[in-house]
Amino acid sequence: MADSSALRARLIEEGLEPGAWSNGPGDRYAKHDHAYDKIIVVAAGSIQFGLSDGPRELAAGDRLELVAGTEHEALVGRAGVTCLEAHLPAGSVDATSVRASGTW
Repeated sequence: MADSSALRARLIEEGLEPGAWSNGPGDRYAKHDHAYDKIIVVAAGSIQFGLSDGPRELAAGDRLELVAGTEHEALVGRAGVTCLEAHLPAGSVDATSVRASGTW
């Protein structure tokens, strides 16, 4: 498990205002997109995002940056998931990407 308060502090240092959400094991999000850019950081557990270029598994400390309009779906891992999430105006994020824990 990553240190949730440290992850939140890092996002706040970037000028973001993260909220938190959690889901239980096996919960799913159907394919959808957003009109805003989104930053998601996994604080605990795991979640797999289905993106156009394939699935991306995220674990504690990993970060997903989603460009507005990016279709995605998600499947929560066996231990559930807790994430920190911040929204930005469309055009704030250069590209949809996954950044591993310790690299951001």
